[in-house]
Amino acid sequence: MKLCLSNDVVLNELQQMKYEPVSGIQPTVIKWARETVGLSVADVAQILKRPASDIEDWESGQTAPTYPQLEKLAYQVYKRPLAIFFLPAPPEEVLPQREFRTLPDADLQSLSRDTYLHIRRAHAYRLALKEVFENRNPIDRRITSEIFLSHSQSVTEQAKNIRVFLGIDINDQIRWKSVDFALKQWRKVIEDSGVFVFKAAFKQKDISGFCLVDKQLPIIYLNNSTTKTRQIFSLLHELAHLLLSINGLSKFNKDYIDHLPKTNKQIERFCNSISAEVLIPESDFKIQIADLPLNAEHASEEVFSNLANRYGVSREAVLRRLLDQNSVSKVFYERKVKIWNAQKKQSSGGDWYLNQGAYLSNRFMNEVIGRHYRHQITLEHAADLLGIKPKNFAGLEERILKGAGA
Repeated sequence: MKLCLSNDVVLNELQQMKYEPVSGIQPTVIKWARETVGLSVADVAQILKRPASDIEDWESGQTAPTYPQLEKLAYQVYKRPLAIFFLPAPPEEVLPQREFRTLPDADLQSLSRDTYLHIRRAHAYRLALKEVFENRNPIDRRITSEIFLSHSQSVTEQAKNIRVFLGIDINDQIRWKSVDFALKQWRKVIEDSGVFVFKAAFKQKDISGFCLVDKQLPIIYLNNSTTKTRQIFSLLHELAHLLLSINGLSKFNKDYIDHLPKTNKQIERFCNSISAEVLIPESDFKIQIADLPLNAEHASEEVFSNLANRYGVSREAVLRRLLDQNSVSKVFYERKVKIWNAQKKQSSGGDWYLNQGAYLSNRFMNEVIGRHYRHQITLEHAADLLGIKPKNFAGLEERILKGAGA
């Protein structure tokens, strides 16, 4: 009986300790963890259903969270390992505000927590790539080592050089049977040129994607929540950033460009021009629109759709080319784009394995799976590199073998 009472006392004491402030936590690390996911004190207070003063006290060191509160902060809010809060100082990690200068400051400050987490995940993928490929790109002839873009040179000629390097002939492009197939082909040739392309469904829908410059292992990361035509344009836009050796973070609506400083505005417009010229070569486009009325605003919807289908791009991209050639007015362009955007339908979530197959870089994914079956890495480590649970590894592998994903 005395032993039972003793156990009860111990359990009670442990229970009480559980709800006491945790010692050894660094307030600067708590603040850093919040800032690296773009949350305000008020945001965290709302998630935790606590007064904002509690979070302020934790970050100033006046008090500390309890263990359950710390667990929630770590795993649910900040998506960090629990141990990181006991470090003597915040680890070095570049914030998006310093890493990307291709969005206005106001837009960078308003990035959602989800977008911060995607950027962090891309950095994790880069570390995984360095491990898997031993910090050396498996492609000998890399586009980022052979083509260097310049604002002072012809967009047409530079875009032509990109197409030649990628091996995309206009006659092959117009034979692609669908936009889905076009996205797969552009992604394949870019991966074959030494760039690793990842995708994910962003909660912040207006983000198109971003890229991370790296001498050996450059990354493009696309928002899979956007249309396939938008993903194709973003893929080429971010490739242009890589060829300028500039990290890029881009939005769906191009209006943000008008709010950038002069130099950054020039960069974004240049990358858009390169993307448009690669996808819709001017030489071919002039032939296709030769019979259009001088004022293309009188053209039918069918004309815009046929041109878009020819190049595997959106009607907006076609209309933008016409706007650049002064064949339509800006008012007409903006009105039509608004109508077309309203017509777009959201796709369903679909098959989880199919999505994962599309999200991960194909070359990276195949290398990890290959290394696992050559007994070079364990199942658990392979799953960790791919960002999935070990129990889902076999299902993902099956989908990959069937050629799943775009």
